[in-house]
Amino acid sequence: MQINVPATSANLGPGFDTLGLAVNLLNTIEIEKAPTQTFTVIGEGAKNPKILKSNLFLARFNKIYHSLTGEVANYKFTFTNKIPISRGLGSSSAVIVGSIVAAYALANKPITKEEVLNLSLEFEKHPDNIAPATMGGFTVSALVKGKVKTIKVDIPDEIVSIIVIPNKPISTRYARNILPEKYPKHEAVFNISKSSYLTAAFLTHDWDALKYGAIDRMHEYYRMKLFPNLFYVKKQLHNAGALMNTLSGSGSTMFSLFYRDDAKKAIDKLKDNFPYYKVMMLDFDNKGYDIID
Repeated sequence: MQINVPATSANLGPGFDTLGLAVNLLNTIEIEKAPTQTFTVIGEGAKNPKILKSNLFLARFNKIYHSLTGEVANYKFTFTNKIPISRGLGSSSAVIVGSIVAAYALANKPITKEEVLNLSLEFEKHPDNIAPATMGGFTVSALVKGKVKTIKVDIPDEIVSIIVIPNKPISTRYARNILPEKYPKHEAVFNISKSSYLTAAFLTHDWDALKYGAIDRMHEYYRMKLFPNLFYVKKQLHNAGALMNTLSGSGSTMFSLFYRDDAKKAIDKLKDNFPYYKVMMLDFDNKGYDIID
C-alpha cells in the first residue's frame, strides 16, 4: 500500500488559522507486511535524530491501529518525504493525516475524508493545514461545536504556485507565541474584510482580484521580522508578477500564486535572485491524501 499526502500553505495572508491550499509536493508512505515493525526515512528528515528516535507518525498510527483492531501493527514503513520540516508547508499535518489514513486502511475500516479531518483535530487544533492536506484544493474551514466544517474548491491548471524556501526554519510554536494577545477593532475588521474578499476571489476564480485580499495585519509582519530577508523575497515575488504572495503558514517559506505562463517566465530569474534558497514551481493538488493499493 502507498499513501500520498500533499504539502499545504495555510493562513494565506489574512486567513489566519482558516484558509489553506494543497500543492503538489508529496510525502509518500509505502507499507509492507513484516515480522516486526520497522521504518526508513528518505529525503526530508532522513538525518534528523529527533525523527529517527521518536517517529510521531508511528506513535499515532500504532495508537489508532490498536484501538481499531486490538492488535500490534507489524509492518515495514518507508517514508519518502519531500515536504521540508519547519518551513510552513504543513509537514506536521501530513504526518497527522497520513497516520490516521494508514491506520484505518490497514485495519480495513472505512473512513470518510470528513472523519479523517475531524480525527486530525486531536493532534492539530487549527484546521487551516489539515483541511487541504485531507481535501486538496483551496479550503475555508471553521470549527463548529468542536467539529471542522470545510468548503473546498479546485484550482484550475492555468494557476500554479512558486514557493521560495529559505535555508532557515521558523518554529511554529515560537512564531505563534510572538503574536499580540489583542488587536484593535479596526485591525480586526481590516483582516475580516480582506479574508472575506480573498475567499470570494478563490471561490469565483477571479484571480486578478487576489492581490486586493491577500493583505494581513494579524501575523505576517511579526513573523517575517524573525527573518527580515523575507520582506525582500516578498517584494521580488510581487515584481515577478505574482497574483498574490504571502508567508506560508508561520514561515519561513514564501508562497505565491501565478498564471502558469507568467510563472514559467519568472522562475529562472527568481532562482538567480535566491541562489541559496530552494525555489520551486508547483501545480496545485486537488485530491488531498491518496491511497494506492
